[in-house]
Amino acid sequence: MRRLTFLLTGLLLALSALPVAARAVAGPQSTPRIEAELVAMSAWAAPGSTAVVAVRQTIAPGWHTYWRNPGDSGGAPTLTWILPPDVTAGTVVWPLPGRQPLLGLMNYGYAGETYLPVPVQIPPTARPGTTLPLSVKVLILVCSAEMCVPDEMTLGLNLPIREGAAPLSPRVGAPIRTILDSAPRPAGIIARVSLADGVLTLSARDGPLAGIADGPAYFFPYRSDLILHPAVQTGERGAEGLTLKLQPAGDRVAAGLDGPVEGVLATAAGAFEIRAEPGPPLPGTTGAGALPPIDDSPTTTGALVVVQALLFALLGGLILNLMPCVFPILAMKAAALSASAHDPVEARRDGLAFLAGVLVSFVALAAAMLVLRALGESVGWGFQLQSPAVIAGLALLMLAVGLNLSGVFHVGAGLQGVGSGPLARLPGGLGAFFTGVLAVVVAAPCTAPFMAFALGAALLMPWPLALAVFLALGLGLALPYVAVSLSPALLGKLPRPGPWMERLKGLLAFPMYATALWLAWVFSRQTGAEALGLLFAAGVLLALGVWLVGTGQGERAPGVTRRLYLAVGVVVLALAGATALLASVIPAESVVTEPGGDPSGPVSTPWSTAAVAAARAEGRPVLVNLTADWCVSCKINERVALSSSRVAAALEATGTVYLVGDWTRRDDAITAELERHGRSGVPLYLYYAPGQAAPRILPQLLTEGVVVEALKDRR
Repeated sequence: MRRLTFLLTGLLLALSALPVAARAVAGPQSTPRIEAELVAMSAWAAPGSTAVVAVRQTIAPGWHTYWRNPGDSGGAPTLTWILPPDVTAGTVVWPLPGRQPLLGLMNYGYAGETYLPVPVQIPPTARPGTTLPLSVKVLILVCSAEMCVPDEMTLGLNLPIREGAAPLSPRVGAPIRTILDSAPRPAGIIARVSLADGVLTLSARDGPLAGIADGPAYFFPYRSDLILHPAVQTGERGAEGLTLKLQPAGDRVAAGLDGPVEGVLATAAGAFEIRAEPGPPLPGTTGAGALPPIDDSPTTTGALVVVQALLFALLGGLILNLMPCVFPILAMKAAALSASAHDPVEARRDGLAFLAGVLVSFVALAAAMLVLRALGESVGWGFQLQSPAVIAGLALLMLAVGLNLSGVFHVGAGLQGVGSGPLARLPGGLGAFFTGVLAVVVAAPCTAPFMAFALGAALLMPWPLALAVFLALGLGLALPYVAVSLSPALLGKLPRPGPWMERLKGLLAFPMYATALWLAWVFSRQTGAEALGLLFAAGVLLALGVWLVGTGQGERAPGVTRRLYLAVGVVVLALAGATALLASVIPAESVVTEPGGDPSGPVSTPWSTAAVAAARAEGRPVLVNLTADWCVSCKINERVALSSSRVAAALEATGTVYLVGDWTRRDDAITAELERHGRSGVPLYLYYAPGQAAPRILPQLLTEGVVVEALKDRR
């Protein structure tokens, strides 16, 4: 999860480099989460002096901001100054942060009201009786237990210039002076750090630590990859100082210290900046007793977030059954369940096997996502569909399923038990398990309501809780089928097996063919015409291969002939797989995305953070559509709501800039934008109203009315 911190911090720094709005507003600015203001500690500043100004943060209850090292997640505030000539701003004097334990993570930051003081050097040429216009662009990540929102403001201050010593500002001077007096600073402390047997030992002595009284101590490192922040820091005091035992984190630290360690040591005697050189523990820092541990037990709020994420995942999985990408698979399985309804034992076995296939697939998918993200990759829900090789494989799989349903060949036909019905499928529990796996595979292009919060929260949780959320999602997907299979009363209401099942089997093949064609279209968007031609060739070879296999399965054919058909079929299928692999590794062509939909619909431009910032700097509203060609929900919303002439007219009437971000192929900038808003996949719809710092997130299922009303609402 610390890798996620680096990713988010990099995004925030990139955003802070965007062009700064020319207009700074004096006085406080606010969003629903935070009020910020640029204030001065003194009533005025003298020429040639150093003035102290501060960014005051008044943070809403339940929200927090971050220290220079945010800990396991989040991002530090960034300040970009716009100053008159010869006026220079120093670095932030960071107040001592608080610990913010949540869901097994540990963050460092601030709540309530706090100040970030900055020294500003006033030039000797400043004329008394004038004012210096100071402005700063601040980007502050404000988070709650459920979500994080980056709030961006440009704050202004007109600093009076007068001769003589200035008194403190009657409104904010005292609290800024208190923060400056208590802020960590060097204090003549000598420190050493060593790594042995997987333990990082920090010893510090002299200065205010000599004869330190009994009380807790805590080390806040400046590096976010140095220690496991949630781990308990145990300590021991001595006659001249103290020693702390820390749990190292990251390969760099595990391989050995690569230099001095810097940070803040908070003790009963105060908080001090230290620089620990590599070396053995210092004498006089142990032997006088253990330091009391700091209790950072999980909060009730964290437990509620976990419960909420699990509940939303369960509801999202239930709704996923109604999505068009999943329904054909479940209809096929429902027909198989109807065939086994005469035997409750067989029905229960199929239901539990289907559940197992769903859960195993979700765990595998979740594990892959979490491992890739831990390695620094920017991935989210549906990440595997950004790979042309995966898309090609799925297209051929859907074609094979359709041919199986059309009776071209049979999987495990010779092993099917009596009473399994004419629906060609894998036998018994194995077939049910495979259908569960297939349901998860085809569910990946869909995002149901409630899934966004659940998956976004899961990717910020420790891995056991994240896997629990994915299991809840799988349970929701499988629950209707499992409930029917375990209930004799519901089984009794299913139609009896008969000729209708053979007709249904043939009918269900066509959604599979349609899915294969759709995936081929997605493949063409990711690659190009040459690769698509090879994929079509692979499809023809696959059809030939399964026809040969199906012919070899015929009961009337001689044994030698059957084996020959089967052998040739397997060879052709291998050739089909090789052709598909070749198609997926051909270098992608430059694919130009044309504005889609009705010609009377809205015209879009490509999304980027710079495009959003430029449009907002002009005072224009912005509608952002983060989408992907393989996202079924996205395409339905675009066809039903976003591509209509009514929406186009509303965009034109309100002067709204419509930006589309295409996540069909991997795009780390879009992945980072999704993470900023607590999402793990598309679709995501954002509306930036003029004058509002934070965007409004629109529902995942859109209608014309929802979009038009959002465009008209400037609040």
